Amino acid sequence: MALVRIIVLQLVAAVLLCLGAAPAIAEDTGRFVTIDAMPSANIAPVKVVIWLPPGYDQTKRHYAVVYMHDGQNLFDRKRSNFDKVWAADKSALRLIAAKRVAPFIIVGVDQPGEARYRQYFPQRLYGMADAKLRADIDTTAKGPLFGDAYLRFLAAELKPRIDREYRTLRDRNHTAVVGSSMGGLISCYAFAERPDVFGRAGCVSTHWPLTFNLALQPDDTRPALWKAYLTQKLGKPGGRRLWMDHGDQTLDAAYPPFQSLIDADLTGLGWKKGRDFESRTYPGAAHEENAWAARMDDIFAWLLGPRR
Repeated sequence: MALVRIIVLQLVAAVLLCLGAAPAIAEDTGRFVTIDAMPSANIAPVKVVIWLPPGYDQTKRHYAVVYMHDGQNLFDRKRSNFDKVWAADKSALRLIAAKRVAPFIIVGVDQPGEARYRQYFPQRLYGMADAKLRADIDTTAKGPLFGDAYLRFLAAELKPRIDREYRTLRDRNHTAVVGSSMGGLISCYAFAERPDVFGRAGCVSTHWPLTFNLALQPDDTRPALWKAYLTQKLGKPGGRRLWMDHGDQTLDAAYPPFQSLIDADLTGLGWKKGRDFESRTYPGAAHEENAWAARMDDIFAWLLGPRR
């Protein structure tokens, strides 16, 4: 009886083979590489997670790179701070499959917990602020700011290592930096301070107020501070692309007045909306990862896709 069963199974297999049936091939969703504690002369050793797109190991092509902050919240819910993620790799897969963007690499850098505000704060703005605003920043920070050190880590340590170890397109037009809230601030700062390195920036639900004093007052110095900083540091577009957005719920509800001022500043400096920068509002969207995941396709496509 056992012999009969074997013969039948062999016949079935032969018929399936003749009909063209074949074992299912697992979908290529890219792969992750982890640096558990990247050493740095500028910040404490930090975990870095790299996502390589489908086909990376089968080709010799070179890839654009997107550097993203808050690495815990990008890919894996088990590592996330809020049990939700941007799902950045899933967005990239959709856009690549639809041929809206060329395949690209994502590099996620973990944030340092309680020191997050201090690491993501744009230090030059602190130096340009008046005494009252500096005091407000000090109260919020509860310690020394080190956004400049973090920027040196990104530009002078992390990017060179990624460029050495992976097949990257190293020029600024293929190098993006993306983050939300305070991560949006440091992305804007990197874009303005290091235009030689970062030619693309995604500033998502950016915390333009700088502190938790969210309402603009008649004597508020922050609009003038941002205008002075951007006038001094942003420069001409030169082919660069800057994405900005916000929702209108929770913390994002405080951002529209600030974003309108930033948009006007950019326009005054010769940046054209839709070509050099984008500024979008997402009605009903709150200040949280699911909202950012929902517009991740828009962000990546605008920053990395071809211009029409």
